[in-house]
Parts: sequence; C-alpha cells; structure tokens
Amino acid sequence: MTDSLNPQESPRATYSRRLEELRNSQSQLDRRHRRIGTVNVSAGVAAVLVIVAALAFQAVSILWILVPLFVLIFFVVLHQRVLKALRKISRAIGFYERGLARLDGSWAGGGESGERFLDESHPYARDLDLFGRGSLFELLSTARTRAGEETLASWLLHPASLDEIHARQAAITELKNRVSLREEMAVLGEDFRTGVQPEALAAWGEGKILLKPGFVQAAVSVLAVLWLLSLVAWGVWGIVFAALIMTVVNLCVAYRFRERLEKFVPAIEEAAHDLALLSQVLARLEREKFASPRLGELHSALEVQGVVPSRSIARLDHLVERLESREHLLLRIIDPLVFWTLRITFSIESWHRTFGPAIRGWLQAVGEMEALLALAGYAYEHPADVFPKFTGEGPCFDAEEFAHPLLPESRAVRNNLKLDAGLQLVIISGPNMAGKSTLIRAVGANALLAQAGAPVRARRLRLSRLAVAASICVLDSLQGGVSRFYAEITRLKIISDLTAGPEPVLFLLDELLQGTNSHDRRIGAEAMVKSLVQRGAVGLVTTHDLALTRIADSMQPRAANFHFDDRIEDGKLIFDYRLSPGIAQSSNALELMRSIGLEI
Repeated sequence: MTDSLNPQESPRATYSRRLEELRNSQSQLDRRHRRIGTVNVSAGVAAVLVIVAALAFQAVSILWILVPLFVLIFFVVLHQRVLKALRKISRAIGFYERGLARLDGSWAGGGESGERFLDESHPYARDLDLFGRGSLFELLSTARTRAGEETLASWLLHPASLDEIHARQAAITELKNRVSLREEMAVLGEDFRTGVQPEALAAWGEGKILLKPGFVQAAVSVLAVLWLLSLVAWGVWGIVFAALIMTVVNLCVAYRFRERLEKFVPAIEEAAHDLALLSQVLARLEREKFASPRLGELHSALEVQGVVPSRSIARLDHLVERLESREHLLLRIIDPLVFWTLRITFSIESWHRTFGPAIRGWLQAVGEMEALLALAGYAYEHPADVFPKFTGEGPCFDAEEFAHPLLPESRAVRNNLKLDAGLQLVIISGPNMAGKSTLIRAVGANALLAQAGAPVRARRLRLSRLAVAASICVLDSLQGGVSRFYAEITRLKIISDLTAGPEPVLFLLDELLQGTNSHDRRIGAEAMVKSLVQRGAVGLVTTHDLALTRIADSMQPRAANFHFDDRIEDGKLIFDYRLSPGIAQSSNALELMRSIGLEI
C-alpha cells in the first residue's frame, strides 16, 4: 500500500476501502491455498502409486518417485509462502478493523490497556482514566514494542516542555497521513507485541562484560575440535587414552566457567527475549524518509559505527536462538565437552562489547517513533481535532467547543470554558447524570493530550503549561484501613503540595469532601479552594450540595457558578449536557430512584 491518499476521502472511507482490498486478496490466497493443498495430496498419492508399481512390476523403476517428490517439495515451499502471506493479510485486516472500531466507538477492551503503568499515588492517572479498559492509553496505543508503550505512557504521565511539544506536533503532522507505515508496522511479526523488556535489555547492554573474547574463546574452540578428533581416533584406531584425556580436560574447563555462565545465560535470555520483531520494527523505520527535525534526529539515532541497528539486533537474535538451542537433549549431553553454550556466550559478549552501549539509544528512538505514530494515528482518525496553542502567560485554559476524547463524536456534546488569572475557580452544580464529572474529565484529558504534543478534542484550545491534578475517583481501602474521606484529603494534600512547583496547577475536584457532614464540608471545601486560588491555581469543583455554591459568591470575581440542567419529557429525564452560568435549580435524585422501581 502507498500513502497516495485522496484528500477528499475520510478516514472511515480509507479504512473501509483498504479493508475490502485486503479481504479480496485474502479470498484469492485462500483459493490458492486450497488448490496447492490438492496438488500436495495428489503428489503424495502419486508417490505411493510409484512405490507400489515399482514393487509389483520390475519394469517400473523406483527412481520415478523423484518426479512426484520434486513436485511435492516445490509446492510445500510454495504453500508455506502462501500461508505466511495469509497470516500477514490477516494481521493487516485486524489493523483496519480496530481502526473502524475506534471510529465507531466500539474499541474498548480490544487493545492494550496499559494497566501496568497505573500508579495509585499519581496526581491524575486513575482519575482521568489514563489506563485500563476503555482508557485514553487503549484508545491511543498502536505500539508494537514495549518501548513504544512505555514512551507513550510516560508522555501521558509527564507533561513535556514547550520546545518538545512543538517538535512532537511537527512530527505528528508529518506522520498523520502515513497510513501505510502504520499498517506495515502492525503486520510485523507473528505476535501482537514483542516480549523484549526495554529496561532489562538496555541495562544488559550497559552492564559489565563477564567473558572477554580473545585467547580463551579461541582455546575452547580448539579444545572442542580436539575432543571430536579424539573420538575419531578412538573409533578408528582404538586410542582410548586420548579420548579420556580430552574428556577430563574439557570437563574441567567447563566447570571453570560454570558459575559465570549461570549468571550470564539467564540474564541475556530474560533481557533479549523475542528480538526478531524488534529487528523488523527497526528495519521498517530505517527505510522511511522524514523531513521534520525530531523525526530526522530519531532516524539518525538508528545507526552506530556504520551498522544499522536492525541488522545488529538480528545478529543478536540469531545468537540468542543458538544459545537457547542448548536445551536440545543431545546438546545438553555434549555441551560440557564441545562448549556450545560457552562459545555462543563468547560471541554474544563480543556483540555486547561493540553494540551494547547503543541499545538504550536504539530503544528510546523506537519508543519515540512508535509513540509519535500512535498520536499520528489518532490525529488522522480525528481530523476535526486541533493542535492547541500555548501561551507563556499562565495560568490559562481557554477552550471552545471542547469534549471528552473518549466519547464518540456522535455522542460528544461540546462546551466552552475559560480559566485564567481573572476567573480561577468554576463551581459546577447540577443533578445526577447531568455531565459534571464528564466535563471535568474532559478538561483534564485535553490538557494531558495538549502537553503530550497531541491534537485535542476542541475547535480551539489556548493554554499555558499546567500541572494537572484531580480528585475524582478516590477509593477507600479495607486492607489498608483507609476511609474514603481520608483517601480524599490525602489526595488534596498532594494537590496542595503541587502548587509549590514551577507550573500553575489545574485542579479538578469532583464532589469535594462528600465523605463528611455538611457543616465541616462547607468550611473545609471553602478553605481548600481559597488556598489553591491564592497560590495561583485554576480549576473546577463539582457538587450536588448547593451550599457549596456560596463559595463562589465570597470569591468573586475570581470564582463563578455554572450548572447543568435536566428536564422531564413524557415521564423521562432528558439531559442536554450544556454548561450554563448560574446555580442549578433542579434535582433528579427522587425521580431516578422511582425510574428503577423504588417506591418513594
């Protein structure tokens, strides 16, 4: 596939067209697969008939069996190629099916959730649905390697500098329409993602050389050959003594290196598991040409000492595969005598000495490339989303027609919001299910995307760099003896401490201090938000308790009340999810209780 995209063609149309092309190719290959299978069976039957005829009739030479055997071998090889092509097409079909699922809003649970990156103490990771089923990470991530997943997770967890954000925006713009590159990355390898552990592999590359190649490497190779020759001497000339001496010598040498091998072999097998896919990913990226400065820098990083990393990693993969073959029964028996493991280890250490220090840079380049491709895929699939504009005058979050990026476009209701030095606090009241929590999550998610360098779900967004912090999904802990209220005030302490940092804080507080009585809640909430505002923070507070809306009256003009409304039509609750100035005048708790059959 080439990237000659029709600018008038929507992402859905492109994906659907490409999916139809792939399914047609799959059907053709299926037919070829069945025909080749028929030929293989016929060739096998012909071979059996030749054998029967040769045994029954002396006039028929057994050499005739070569004809069906040659046919069988030829078509077996051809069959393997067809099966390989079918597997590749199947993975490409999966790539476009997942793309259409994202466009349809039915993608949750079908990708990598990234739950291993979730840190309960992080100021917003759980609250803003960064990781887990249906999370922002699952929506964005198309990475094939763990390095790519780790980079993307890091970008979501740690806002970038302004220079870095602008560099990523330029790279994403260049990569946005390279659908073929994303497809080709998706079909590499047999598994969904590689088992390479980036940190383990990088640490191994930077670690100490346990076996220095040189004289000893040559000596053990000579000893292995001498042992084999001693066996020949024993078998041909009956010289037992030579075989016995060489066996004892080689066993002693093997014992001498046993301890170091016991340390080295598990370490390299753990660090370098499944390098083949990493090599393929590197090879595909090496072939690409880029114009943006960041992509050019990453592409240049994929070379050391004149050797491209894909070939070097492929060489290491080959050596590790040979090392793992020591588990074969015959090799296990003769390994101490022919030094199979030791000689492969020397070769790996020779590779280690030359390329080991470059591994971390290669993995970082791959990780960044894959993270940029993931964000570029998001940008392509959401053409209405825009890159935010950053201002050095903070704090600032000024959004027009923004919505939550996890909501399908067909269901997203867009709102406007402006927070800055003039209006630092917005208190949002409203009935249950009206959209309060979704709105503050949308603010947080878009701020994270913006500071990761990605497009945002808005018609326009202008913001300063902000330290995002949230108290939305606060959980108690039975095992830890922590109540919900204590868990919440602990989170509030984290948010308060962030205000001492270099960046203004954007705080997002859902149902603030609902775990205590209304009197303490009113006093505690007012003291908390006043403290945050005095320290230059901006943010949103949602509440069902209309008593908390009086806080805004005491903090004008730096605070204001907004609300969501609902209405009843034909006995049903209707929500418009529109943020409006003022305090909510309606409550739907009793109506909701009656709607599920409770007698109120």
